[in-house]
Amino acid sequence: MQLKVLTYNIHRAIGVDRRFRPGRIVDILAHHNADIALLQEVDEGVPRSRELDLARELGRESGYPHMVAGYNVSLKAGRYGNAVLSRWPFRIHRNIDLTVDDRKRRGCLHTRMTIEKGGKAHELDVFNLHLGLSARERTRQIGMLVRSSEFVAIPKESPCLVVGDFNDWRSLLLPVFVEILGFKSATRHRFGRQAAIRTYPSFSPTGALDKIYFRGPLRLLGARSCRLRVSRVASDHLPIVAEFELG
Repeated sequence: MQLKVLTYNIHRAIGVDRRFRPGRIVDILAHHNADIALLQEVDEGVPRSRELDLARELGRESGYPHMVAGYNVSLKAGRYGNAVLSRWPFRIHRNIDLTVDDRKRRGCLHTRMTIEKGGKAHELDVFNLHLGLSARERTRQIGMLVRSSEFVAIPKESPCLVVGDFNDWRSLLLPVFVEILGFKSATRHRFGRQAAIRTYPSFSPTGALDKIYFRGPLRLLGARSCRLRVSRVASDHLPIVAEFELG
């Protein structure tokens, strides 16, 4: 059973040209046609994005029948956070608070879905997160995540993805996931300089901020950043697409 996953910090659908153009995000999502799309920086009811429920709008326009969002930051008008668009309904969804002290509010949206393809069915747990700007903050946030009841309850042999904008410029969290938690990285192909898929800034990527970690009966078939020209301007991040064999 093959599974295509996309992760994308959409920057509220405001591009590097400072224009709010959700249609560009829709075009990118429709082109890749992933089974699951994990989005960060998604507005709801915010004036800068025309007070739209952006996750619902993007899901509907991109052809996703199921959507769930976890909002972390409340503004004077509206809020924003992470969202998951899926071909399959969600069995479980909960937003996990990863806020450290008095820093900007952060969170991780946990979802569980039953994936059905070709007469086979698998349960998949997905954690969609957006971590903080300092290394110490990010380390504490991963500690909060792995101690959460949602994460602890998942057996190591079950398929699981931890995905999103890690803000981890130097891949300092890689050993935590690989050596301690038993994950593999879909976005780091080798060791050394420029080893990871670079996504930021979108027009000339130098930073590998967006990551996909996987565990359990998932075999990586390939992963890459988006090559569409529109993706260089649609957000300040490039999306990453990864394909897996699940089973």
